[in-house]
Amino acid sequence: MQSPLQSVLILLATAVLVVVVFRSLRLPPMLGYLIVGVAIGPHALGWISETAEARWLAEIGVVFLMFSIGLEFSLPRLVTMRRIVFGLGAAQVLLTLLIVWAVAAALGARWETGLILGGVLAMSSTAILAKMLAERMELNSPHGRQIIGVLLAQDIAVVPLLILIPALTAGAEELAVDLGLALAKALVVLALMLFLGQRLMRGWFHLVARQKSSELFVLNVLLITLGLAWLTEIAGLSLALGAFVAGTLISETEYRYQVETDIKPFRDVLLGLFFVTIGMLLDLRVVLDQALWVFLVLAGLLGLKALLIFGLSVAFGADTSVALRTGLALAVCGEFGFVLLARADNLALIGPQVMQPMLAAMLLSMLLAPLLVEHGATLARSWSRSDWMHRAMELHNIAVQSMATDQHVVVCGYGRSGQNLARFLERESIPFIALDVDPQRIREAAAAGESVVFGDAARREVLVAAGLLRAKALAITYSDTASALRILGHVQELRPGLPVVVRTVDDTDIDRLKEAGAAEVVAEIMEGSLMLASTALMLLGVPLNRVLRRIRETREQRYSLFRGFFRGITDEMDGQEEAVQPRLHSVIVAPGAAAIGRTLGDIGLQNLDVEVTAVRRRNIRGIAPEPTTRVEEGDVLVLLGAEKDVAAAEIKLIQG
Repeated sequence: MQSPLQSVLILLATAVLVVVVFRSLRLPPMLGYLIVGVAIGPHALGWISETAEARWLAEIGVVFLMFSIGLEFSLPRLVTMRRIVFGLGAAQVLLTLLIVWAVAAALGARWETGLILGGVLAMSSTAILAKMLAERMELNSPHGRQIIGVLLAQDIAVVPLLILIPALTAGAEELAVDLGLALAKALVVLALMLFLGQRLMRGWFHLVARQKSSELFVLNVLLITLGLAWLTEIAGLSLALGAFVAGTLISETEYRYQVETDIKPFRDVLLGLFFVTIGMLLDLRVVLDQALWVFLVLAGLLGLKALLIFGLSVAFGADTSVALRTGLALAVCGEFGFVLLARADNLALIGPQVMQPMLAAMLLSMLLAPLLVEHGATLARSWSRSDWMHRAMELHNIAVQSMATDQHVVVCGYGRSGQNLARFLERESIPFIALDVDPQRIREAAAAGESVVFGDAARREVLVAAGLLRAKALAITYSDTASALRILGHVQELRPGLPVVVRTVDDTDIDRLKEAGAAEVVAEIMEGSLMLASTALMLLGVPLNRVLRRIRETREQRYSLFRGFFRGITDEMDGQEEAVQPRLHSVIVAPGAAAIGRTLGDIGLQNLDVEVTAVRRRNIRGIAPEPTTRVEEGDVLVLLGAEKDVAAAEIKLIQG
């Protein structure tokens, strides 16, 4: 008999291993979780048996996913994208559902099965597509906006489908009554929640936030999410519906982004468990026996959805290039398809002879998603003249704008920093051309007569069209190190020696950007600290020439004076980069420590990439100690380095 702890350890070990591999291959971890479930489940290696507890935890993962969708659900966003969401997106969901329903009926399946499969296959992967579009900087492109709009429509469609599926257990005779009752209960519960919630939510969150306790804030979010999910469940509806409402209510408050950050670890871990349990449902032996059906379902799914969405996109006014990219990206299945399929399986609405080929085809389609998105642009250029025309027109517009300019500045990115730079350039009568990929920003700025055009500055041909070969300087005004390195690579190839100014958030990537060819790297946090310090010094009576000298020295030394700081609880960052950020850490040399009597050079902390920035001895603080400085008992050494390196250095100082 396998103990629960043993099952958990097997699950954690395999999940960590597979997710590390998938992240290294730049593939979505969600696919790794699915493969883990397939491998260790009862139908393969059999390391873990399917239990009610695991299924319940997996359903909590779906609750947090729906909560996150609710946080993104805002009326202003719907209004701006209403034509795509309620036109193209709604049409895609309804037509996919009806076509699959008709095909299933023609093959002899029960009408309930056809209806469920239609809803399942209508879904596409929000997690995969949104992530890939963001990485490729295509969220604001024409096809990116269409994809996001259709995904939003699919997310909204999940709510009525989650109500519909349990009602199908009643059979055709009682379906109308049960469905009507479910919808009526949903409307009453939602009306009460929204009416009371809108009045109470902001005030309650104000009260909790005033306590200034991070754990209390997280506990409150968990209470709201699970509490509303429980209320909808006892009303005969789904847990996920209540979580969606909770997210929607919080999205209207100013705490939305803090809540999203706090809930992310719970959501990701539990959602990973959900995908593991989905993978555990797949029986590879049945799939191999029905390999022909799996292939037919996969080919039919990708072909049907791609053609349907392509046709609808063209019908709604998109050119063939945008329609083709949209259709290819949205052809794959999504996480909500698994949610609906798991709900139907729990209610015994789908038999294993349908379930297994469907699960396999959905899983394979998601494995193909990165390839379809990655090569969608190539296929669009190969099959569609309009994509060539679009790119040619884009380059033509940039070239026309830059043709009359010489010795100008190419401004990459026209956000707030780019626009502020442009205003300074105008004051000095220095010509410039700005490149940006946000259509709305470009429309408004161009209408105001500003020199900005649509174009991705990370593309070589765009920089050439912007007059890089005639430019006097180039400025990268948005904080994206990967994109900045690509631009610097193009500049080094085409115009080595051209002065390039790069904006970044902090000092993490200064050395990489300098080595890539940046003349100057402006770190926002460092420059803010520099301005604060210089202003304070002048108010304290320090002569202006000395303040200016300090500023110049700090910049010339690449902000080495500001490198690292003592971190507190409020400085913890949400992300994996926290561990590699330089930090300051004070170590007290206690009696018996191995470092006593040895010099800093002999100890060799530099081999651990750790620097001793100061030594405090008998309340006297010495900055930048020499390698010959000998450590004494009671000294306080201030270490600078990454978290793991500082921890290793502390052990070496104390234990040797």
